[in-house]
Amino acid sequence: MGLLTLVLLLVAGFALLVVFWGIGQYNGLVRARNAFRNAFSQIDVQLKRRYDLIPNLVETAKAYLKHESGTLEAVIAARNQAAGACANAAANPGSPEAMAALGRAESGLGGVLGRLFAVSEAYPELKANQNMAQLTEELTSTENRIAFARQAYNDSVMAYNNAREMFPANLVAGLFQFAAASLFEVTRGEEREGVKVQF
Repeated sequence: MGLLTLVLLLVAGFALLVVFWGIGQYNGLVRARNAFRNAFSQIDVQLKRRYDLIPNLVETAKAYLKHESGTLEAVIAARNQAAGACANAAANPGSPEAMAALGRAESGLGGVLGRLFAVSEAYPELKANQNMAQLTEELTSTENRIAFARQAYNDSVMAYNNAREMFPANLVAGLFQFAAASLFEVTRGEEREGVKVQF
């Protein structure tokens, strides 16, 4: 075995190591990207559950809130806008534009739902309605599930973004155009404030 053959074998061995390393990095990035997409699908399930509950809530409240039709219409309009934004985000989870639009739509929906619940406080017979109480409980449970799913999604996005930005995986990420993913951030100020308890 000559020196040239030995050098060629070493170069070929090194090239194979680089190829296998690149494949491993690529597969790791794909795995991380799929994890955050799956995490978003969990948010999507809970948001759709919420969107399905809202028309029932509005129908129940309609009989009692005859003078509050503007609030009820605003809830339905915000629900439809949020559902559209969710569909766009589900098509491309992690997209900065889609996630920002979803955050804004969810913020608007949360605001009008808060207004609906505030208005319903003035109607004791509506508060006492069994169907309204059950829908409110289901909506509250769904909100908690959304919060947990959003946290899991944001954790997955952070893990993906860390993986694509760290050396040497950033070389593979740049070569194969693994784009940064965006978090699902809270845009309503009241969600960032602490809960105020009064006695």
